[in-house]
Amino acid sequence: MIKKLLLASAATALLTGAASAADLPRRAAPPPVFTPVPVFTWSGAYFGINAGYAFDASSRSTGNSFGVPFPYATPGTVATFRNNSQDGFSGGAQIGYNFQLTPGNGVVVGIEADAQYLDFGRSRNSSFISGGALAPGYYVTDPRGLSSLDYFGTVRGRLGYAFDRTLVYGTGGFAYGSGSADRSVGGYAGNDSFRTGYAVGGGVEFALPTESFLNFFRSSAVTFKVEGLYVNLERGNRNQGALVVNAANLVPVAYSAIGRRDDEFAVVRAGLNYKFGSY
Repeated sequence: MIKKLLLASAATALLTGAASAADLPRRAAPPPVFTPVPVFTWSGAYFGINAGYAFDASSRSTGNSFGVPFPYATPGTVATFRNNSQDGFSGGAQIGYNFQLTPGNGVVVGIEADAQYLDFGRSRNSSFISGGALAPGYYVTDPRGLSSLDYFGTVRGRLGYAFDRTLVYGTGGFAYGSGSADRSVGGYAGNDSFRTGYAVGGGVEFALPTESFLNFFRSSAVTFKVEGLYVNLERGNRNQGALVVNAANLVPVAYSAIGRRDDEFAVVRAGLNYKFGSY
């Protein structure tokens, strides 16, 4: 009997202890760790390279012609210069800075400067001679044409809207240009070597996936853009005619005031940028 009472008391004590333990407060589980997903931003400085094609964007469709005076040509000789259909390779580099007002989608403002090589020079001094012939030792050139440009550059503002990793933008600002053909006639007063103007255009830019073959840094810092620009460089009133040049000393011997023209051309190009400050 005593043995049964002891066993019953032990069982009761065990049940009472278990019930009391169940009533004790439990330790709270730690809160889950929240890791924010990175949001791409276009803000930051960048630099890059570009390449494309440049071509005449003027509205003129006819060439300029002038009579080459005797004794630099036989009487009746006419030189005709083309004003359009000049085109060639363009390539260079750019630097800039963007600021995105809100991460993800939002307005982006920025500034960009670039310097570009132009391959218009292959058409340099090209003219059609009719009605006679030039005298030996002389040639004719039209320093106002696009063929006189070897390089140009711009400093432009940019304003666009970002759709996450895609940026659509417009751009415009200051432009300048010059070329070696402008200096080939010994500083002639009618030959303005350096000219300024403006450039306007637009484009679209993409932040490349890290696995893209163009993304050689394998980071979200590499962007690819396609851009179009219209460039107008004012020639000024000093450029009033084509020149007859002595080939021996590159000194102009005659010129013809056949009107002033601005340098107007368009550039379509693609580029790669590396942006600082990306994740």
